[in-house]
Amino acid sequence: MAEMPDLHAGNGPGHDRAGDDGAAPDLSTLWLRVFLEVTRHGSFTVAARTLGWTQSAVSRQISALESALGGTPLFDRLPRGVRLTEAGRTLAPHAQAVAESLHGAVRELTALREATGGRLRFGAFASADAALVPWALAAFRARRPGVRVTREEGLTARLLDRLTAGHLDLAVVSTTGGAPLETYALHHLLDESLYVAVPAGHPLTDRTGPVRLRELADADWVSGSSRPEGTLLDAALRAGFRPRVAHVVAEWTAKQGYVAAGLGVALVPALAAASVRPDVTLLPVRDKDAPARAVYAATVRGRSPSPAAEAFIGVLREAAVAVMGTGRGRGRG
Repeated sequence: MAEMPDLHAGNGPGHDRAGDDGAAPDLSTLWLRVFLEVTRHGSFTVAARTLGWTQSAVSRQISALESALGGTPLFDRLPRGVRLTEAGRTLAPHAQAVAESLHGAVRELTALREATGGRLRFGAFASADAALVPWALAAFRARRPGVRVTREEGLTARLLDRLTAGHLDLAVVSTTGGAPLETYALHHLLDESLYVAVPAGHPLTDRTGPVRLRELADADWVSGSSRPEGTLLDAALRAGFRPRVAHVVAEWTAKQGYVAAGLGVALVPALAAASVRPDVTLLPVRDKDAPARAVYAATVRGRSPSPAAEAFIGVLREAAVAVMGTGRGRGRG
């Protein structure tokens, strides 16, 4: 049997005897483990065999525990085995509670490490919620039902603020968010092209090939903000004109309603293209006018993502392949 090192016995530096200064004694969890084994078996010999130690090593650990508790014996030494004293019977439930608490901590940490437990707090911008996030969330919950998931929707800049403040574990963001991304750890998910949503019967629906944004410089636009900066309409600014925002509509389904009614046109990202209503036509935009925007899962640089967040990033990448692989929208219709 192994001879257990005598790491805690004696009265060296850091060893507190109960009652010396009124403070709680500094008890080793190893002592408590040995104490519980001896209590369970009623024998130093059997406890030593169970632990794989020598009997003398077990005896020293119990002596060290008794010393730390003021010298009160925890066991009566009998001709055959041992029996708890009143002090031992008093200590037993507390030692058991400590052991159970530690076992519970180990179970929770194991679940956290394996991403089968814990929590995931994430946010996403609106068009990512049209297809990418629902696909990923459904797959993640099916694989890891024990993880508590909460989700927020918002603009990229706000999501990054929430991420920095520690309110989110990750955020699905895009390069049109108007916020600097260099200070974050960015996990690339996809690059998506843009479409122009026009009402059925619009003159450009008869065109073949992609449209140029300049051709819509005089159009009324439906946008989530009156200012194009930091929105999809950044593409119009890069194309050399400032779009006239006639209607500010935040919710994506409502934007489609305005377009279908002939009240304006709107830019649509590929992620939202599959959910466009049938009385709206999507026209692809020339890449030169509207280069593909990048979509990322962002975490805070220098802050280790939780196992659940790392697992979710992997699922988001799978979702990106699945969603973009099913087609980038209805196109002309």
